[in-house]
Amino acid sequence: MPLSAQPPASGEPYVLAASLDNARHLSSLLRAVHFQDHATCFATANGLRVTVEDAKCIQANAFIQAEIFQEFAVQEESVTFRINLSVLLDCLTIFGTSSLPGTSTALRMCYRGYGYPLMLFLEEGGVVTVCKINTQEPDELLDFDFCSTKVVNKIILQSEGLREAFAELDMTSEVLQITMSPDKPYFRLSTFGNAGSAHLDYPKDSDLMEAFHCNQTQTNRYKISLLKPSTKALALSCKVSIRTDAQGFLSLQYMIRNEDGQICFVEYYCCPDEDITEAEL
Repeated sequence: MPLSAQPPASGEPYVLAASLDNARHLSSLLRAVHFQDHATCFATANGLRVTVEDAKCIQANAFIQAEIFQEFAVQEESVTFRINLSVLLDCLTIFGTSSLPGTSTALRMCYRGYGYPLMLFLEEGGVVTVCKINTQEPDELLDFDFCSTKVVNKIILQSEGLREAFAELDMTSEVLQITMSPDKPYFRLSTFGNAGSAHLDYPKDSDLMEAFHCNQTQTNRYKISLLKPSTKALALSCKVSIRTDAQGFLSLQYMIRNEDGQICFVEYYCCPDEDITEAEL
């Protein structure tokens, strides 16, 4: 009997219980936000959010909706814990990162609550492995307060357009400059590396542009070292939403479709580089 079909033993007081027929769906999303060892997990009736931060300058969130799971039960309004993401990924891929055709790793994930470990039951080809991962007190996370009413500019691009940009721009540059404007150049990416300045422009009627909503001209710079982790999510995604607010905070929301056609989202928030003055722009 697959793990996802096994009922929990009677009286098990799990505050979180979830099952997946294919653990790779979860591990690939978690790899997209794996740029620090630790992550904070939030579970509600809507699904699971896994948040990773670095130096209060960048935050990544992987959203795995409840519908992705074959079973997803949360017994409290919300369940929160911190976990070693590197260890979690090692456990999820304990049978290897690529399965043989027609095989997959079934996952059952259980958590009893504060102070208890996260339990993983993984089964492939009749072999079951049980992993216990210690959980920790969750950290207080930065609130980027990035609500839709504060968005100044927003565009939606096909991801291949941004993948080509990261391949062509000079990554010896310390910063990536992003210009979003209702007028030309509309959407421009610029770098300032060893080979000099490089610019890549996207007209608003480009085939790669799915939506263009720019209200005012904004030019902001972001440290490339902070943006590089997001290229993991970019590689998996089919579309990316790029938003900025009045302070120049950047939101990159990647739409990722798994091999079963289900859709999940990974979002990165990044602070603008405050060392750049208006005169330099």
